[in-house]
Amino acid sequence: MRVEVKPIDNQIDFAFLGLIAGVDEAGRGPLAGPVVAAAVILDPNRPIQGVADSKKLSENQRNHLVKLIKEQALSYSIAQASVVEIDRLNILQATLLAMQRAITGLSVLPDQVLVDGNRLPVLNIPAQAIVKGDSKVKAISAASILAKVTRDAIMVDYHKEFPSFAFHIHKGYGTKQHIAEIERFGFLEIHRRSFNPVKTILANLRTP
Repeated sequence: MRVEVKPIDNQIDFAFLGLIAGVDEAGRGPLAGPVVAAAVILDPNRPIQGVADSKKLSENQRNHLVKLIKEQALSYSIAQASVVEIDRLNILQATLLAMQRAITGLSVLPDQVLVDGNRLPVLNIPAQAIVKGDSKVKAISAASILAKVTRDAIMVDYHKEFPSFAFHIHKGYGTKQHIAEIERFGFLEIHRRSFNPVKTILANLRTP
């Protein structure tokens, strides 16, 4: 039997799956800091207007929505995988680990987990990976907002701890400014040694 899927606000209504937990991450690409994942179960009786892919929202919009999501969601959970875990496992496996931790941290058991992307963490709950899910599923969009806002806050704190590095601006990504900071001030414990150009620079430093 084919189930009809109707678009809602340019997204897809997956309500026929039951209680959905949307999952997304932030911070796969940067040279520094943890990867952060969030899982969100939205309350179908308390829709939140404006929820969308975090990349399409302004910082003010994300900060406004994150408060509403935390107040109105049936359950949410935020988790991370550390720099040490990223370097030890690789970024994909560390991301899946952070997602697994976020899902496990939910106080409500969902009927289905919908994960942004094309890979799934190991779960004991039915799950689907949805490419570009953060623009198709409200719960994933909400998770993307929580993950993004949480990781940005971590990077702002890093700037306070390491003021020579403008983490509050580049958020740890490999911008020209960040590379220049590394070359001038060296590496921090929060830098990912397995990521280029950090990996290459370190290798060159070790070469006589």
